[in-house]
Amino acid sequence: MIKLSSPQDTELKRLLEKTPKSREIFERARIDVPFGVHSTYRYSDPYPFYFSRSAGTKMWDVDGNQYTDYNMGFGALVAGHSHPIVAEALIEQIKNGTDYGFEWGETPKFAKMLCERFGVDQVRLSSTGAEATMYATRFARSFTGRPKIVKFEGCYHGGNETTLVSVKPARFKAGHPRFPNQVPSSLGIPEGVYKNTLVAPFNDLEAVEEIVRKNRSEIAGMILEPIPMNMGYVIPRPGFLEGLRKLADEYNFVLIFDEIKTCGKFYGGIYDYGKVRADLITLGKAIGGGVPISAVAGKKEIMETIVPGVVSHAGTFNANPLCVAAGIATLSKVLTRDAMNGATSLCETLAKGYQDIIDDEGLVAQISHAGLSGAVAFSSKPVTDWRSFQDCHIGKWFAYLFAMMNRGILPAGPSPDEQWTISVLHTKEEIEEHLEAFKDIAKYAKKFDTSMPIVEAI
Repeated sequence: MIKLSSPQDTELKRLLEKTPKSREIFERARIDVPFGVHSTYRYSDPYPFYFSRSAGTKMWDVDGNQYTDYNMGFGALVAGHSHPIVAEALIEQIKNGTDYGFEWGETPKFAKMLCERFGVDQVRLSSTGAEATMYATRFARSFTGRPKIVKFEGCYHGGNETTLVSVKPARFKAGHPRFPNQVPSSLGIPEGVYKNTLVAPFNDLEAVEEIVRKNRSEIAGMILEPIPMNMGYVIPRPGFLEGLRKLADEYNFVLIFDEIKTCGKFYGGIYDYGKVRADLITLGKAIGGGVPISAVAGKKEIMETIVPGVVSHAGTFNANPLCVAAGIATLSKVLTRDAMNGATSLCETLAKGYQDIIDDEGLVAQISHAGLSGAVAFSSKPVTDWRSFQDCHIGKWFAYLFAMMNRGILPAGPSPDEQWTISVLHTKEEIEEHLEAFKDIAKYAKKFDTSMPIVEAI
């Protein structure tokens, strides 16, 4: 449990007074549901908040409080909440069936859209990001015939057990900062599963090269979020992604970009941002406009090895017509290049506004941003990897969250490791309101507790 200091208690007390129904629902829910939530990332102390409806950029909790949302379903709702075009596509498809157990005749249209937009040869659809990363690492192993996967400390790739390693390791377990230990991120993962997962530090190309060189004959693939988004919003240093591409070519392993989030931050994914092409990519979240759909995509020579009876890829709800219909509507009519460029411009305005306020008020905080997202980190130095993220202060961040919520703003995801997302429905006026709220609490923010490092609470 997080112990809050007096300045934070003021805002927290106000928020708790506004949300009594969330407390009531939590007390009922936790009888049948562990911690009252169906994803551990939704739990928060003293209780999780429950919502009743949403539309556009707004959400209403069960007590009727309205918020302008910048979490946007952890980046899944770049199209906004219940976008009318997506909603219409879903309604029309429901009339014609939600799942056939066979392939839908319109699915090839969506597959082609994904291939053209993200510059890949072939694609296979699944339902969740965890499935996509699981299959991507499986395809890398089957293609190369090697056992080991390199992943990066602090990067999260869903519940896939191959990569559920060193996601948020505590300092005393993490080992050397340049050559991290393999720390399973949950009980129930046998050593035999994670011993073939090597852990590397993000943004340290020399260390990565040494890890690769020592395991050169055993590495099947390397998977990473090209912009890590479970330790804030970490921008890769110039040359880092290019260096990984060169290592993959030199040592003949499969480079995998987990773009479950970045595919919705830039029109054409990370290639639009950094001009580095991976061998396989995973896609999800934003491409479905708010429904569960994901994909593994990449080079034909790898994808064509997914042979029935040889390499398994299956799922009852893979490419179900309901989600595919939403995806077609989202990519063709909602997440257009013009719309995403407009949202990017708003994101830049928000980031600059944050930085100006931080500078004017002398706050100890860092801003990072690119594409449609960014993050504020209450730290004296930029966040470049998991270890530097651990120097951020959790008390100050939660105080910021509570204070912003009290002013009708959900500024990001509900924990310090998340970021804001600008949807194509956000407006200039809403960005101005967001910044006014932050400006209102800026002087107050200097009094927030900075004694608790994030590693002690996550």
